[in-house]
Amino acid sequence: MKSSLRLCLPLVLFMPAWLPGLEIIAHRGASHDAPENTLNSMKLGWEQGADAVELDLWLSRDGKLAVFHDADTKRFETPARKIKELNLAEIQQLDVGAFKGAAFKGERVPTLDAILATVTSGRHIVLELKDGPEIIPEFVRVIRAAGLKAGQMRVISFQEDTLRASQKALPELEHYFLSSYKADSQTGALPTLEPLLAICQEAGFAGLNLHSDWPVTAAFTAAVKARHLKLLMWTVDDATRAKQLESAGVDAITTNRPGWLRGELGKKD
Repeated sequence: MKSSLRLCLPLVLFMPAWLPGLEIIAHRGASHDAPENTLNSMKLGWEQGADAVELDLWLSRDGKLAVFHDADTKRFETPARKIKELNLAEIQQLDVGAFKGAAFKGERVPTLDAILATVTSGRHIVLELKDGPEIIPEFVRVIRAAGLKAGQMRVISFQEDTLRASQKALPELEHYFLSSYKADSQTGALPTLEPLLAICQEAGFAGLNLHSDWPVTAAFTAAVKARHLKLLMWTVDDATRAKQLESAGVDAITTNRPGWLRGELGKKD
C-alpha cells in the first residue's frame, strides 16, 4: 500500500457509524486522496467506508473495457491520443498516478475485472458508460462473468441510447440517467425535471443521477419519488450542500471524499 494511503487509515478507524438511508458513493474511488479510477482509489474508497465506488468505462480499439474518465490522454501525455483509438494494452501503459504526486508514480489503468473483485457483501459499484451502444456486448460479458449479485451493480450514463441498450440487456440491474445542470447554448434555458422523469419511467430506469447544481429541495425529491424513482446526486465535496441534500431526502451522494464527508454528515449542528 502506498505511504499516502496509510496516512488515511487512522481516519477510517474513528469514522462514525453508518448513517441510515443516505448512501455515500466514492467518485472514481476516493479520488481526493488517490489517483482516480485506479485500483488504489477504489480500495481506499472501501477503507473510508463508502457504500459504493463509482468508475468510468470506454471501449478500447480492440473491444475491451477501459476504466478511464477522459475521452483522450491529454492529462497524462503529450501529444494526446484518443482512448477509443488505443488498444487496452496501450492504455495500460499510461502512468495515471504521477499527476497526483510522486507517491503514486507508476499507477496503471486497472481492468474492470480487478475492481469488481474488490466489491464485498453489502457494498456495490456504480458503472458509468461513457461510450455509445457499441460498448454493451463487452460490458454484458464482463458483468455476467463477475459473479456479483445484481443488487451490487448499478449503471449510469449521460447517453440515453447507451443506457437504454444496457437496460434492455441487463434488466436485473438498476439504471440511472445522468444529467448536468447547464443552460442550453442557444436558448439559455436550464433543464427541467419533468422531461427527465418521463424518460426514466418510459425506459424503465430506476431513477436519476443529477449534478449537485440542480435546485433540489424536499419538494423536488418528493416529485421524483412520487414516480417511484430514486434520486442520486454528484459530485458533492461541500459539507453544507451535502447536509442540504440529505435533508431533502436524496438517496445517495457521490463524493471525492467519502470518509471525510461521512464524518461531516455525522456531526451534530
